[in-house]
Amino acid sequence: MLKILELVRAYSVPIRDDRVRGLITWYVKALQNAIDMIWDNIRWKYSFPKIVRKGKKLVVIRGSKVRIPIIPRDRAFKKRLRDELMKDNPYARHWVDAVIRTAYSIVESWRRRYLKGRARKVKPKIRRRFARCKTTLMKIDYQAKTIRITLKQGEYLTISWRSTWFEHRVRGWTVGEVIIKDDRVVIPFKSSEEIYVRRVIGWDSYELSLDGYEPSIGFIHVDLKPLQSMKILYERKKAIAQRKGKRELYEKYEARERNREKDFINKLSAGLRMLFQNTIHVFEDLDKEDLVSRKKRRKNRRKRNARTPWRRMSEVALTASVDPRNTSRECPRCGYVVETQEGHVFECPRCGLKMNRHKAASINIRRRYLEGKRRRKRRARMRGFPHSNEPEEAMMVELWVGVTPSGRSPVIWIPMKRDPEGDETKGRGLDIKQYQAR
Repeated sequence: MLKILELVRAYSVPIRDDRVRGLITWYVKALQNAIDMIWDNIRWKYSFPKIVRKGKKLVVIRGSKVRIPIIPRDRAFKKRLRDELMKDNPYARHWVDAVIRTAYSIVESWRRRYLKGRARKVKPKIRRRFARCKTTLMKIDYQAKTIRITLKQGEYLTISWRSTWFEHRVRGWTVGEVIIKDDRVVIPFKSSEEIYVRRVIGWDSYELSLDGYEPSIGFIHVDLKPLQSMKILYERKKAIAQRKGKRELYEKYEARERNREKDFINKLSAGLRMLFQNTIHVFEDLDKEDLVSRKKRRKNRRKRNARTPWRRMSEVALTASVDPRNTSRECPRCGYVVETQEGHVFECPRCGLKMNRHKAASINIRRRYLEGKRRRKRRARMRGFPHSNEPEEAMMVELWVGVTPSGRSPVIWIPMKRDPEGDETKGRGLDIKQYQAR
């Protein structure tokens, strides 16, 4: 099976130019004017409850009467909007097109959140200074590694990424639409890679670990305790700064926590991609905003859910998602769904299977993805456990993965046979490259 992996990396280049501040000031003002004009022309219509039949069941698509915003998209309105913005435009005409496209993107994002009940009927406000540049305003020289941005007719802004620390990382990549800020320019680099998929790993995400399963490997345990410890530490530091009213100190801790979390996830994702090449990583299709909702979760549970890095691997690896319902309550051997499940041990009252709940969920996640790809009807019996060509000894092997606090790559623990319900004693640690050479 051939898949295309789209990769995007963004790096910033510092810049000092008085013209940039003037451009951003005009851009932000024009962007807010465009949003105001689009907002004033939004039409609202009522959507009534709707029930449809799927198979033998009746499914409720909309359960109540709601008002739906209709964003104006006709040519006459867009022409009127462009003409209005061109009145006070001292820059090239394509900058107005960039403003209109960004305004529509912001309003459409608000509409999606509003229909899901996550945004109020309040007009979006631009609170950050930036300017998104269209590709028609850019002339890229890949040999000289420079970008020439048109400001006005005959006036340009030149940016170079030659001799930067990330130059070797983006060799052969293409440049996307840059974002200009007061003191720097953010350059997105894009690349695509053809991957011939050889294996599929199902992952169950938990607060302290990621648990995966693949028959030829066995179980995979990713330790997230260092990440959680770091986040708890910064939560305490931010609480002290907030209690003392020191906003600058709070923002400093918040930025440091965000950077260290991103560094941890990047190291882990890159390490797993090096270790499990030509692999699709399947996760549950979880919505983090529902998991941290005030209406659905208690405060302590919301904090624990907010610390979990949901599906960050999609930035560097091939990922897919499946329906999360009953993944940890369904028996991977016989398909029986238990009513309640507490603790970390899954026990099936029908077939007597007893194993770690997160490992059972990883088997079910992988199975659901494969059955969905084959377009077959859902059949739970004997679909998750090894078949004749997948020896059952693989179920007793577990590979441990952990990111060191300092270092360039994660540590891979030697695979070992162990009791799924016993003490989780680790083996001797070694580097990813050493493991691949074995």
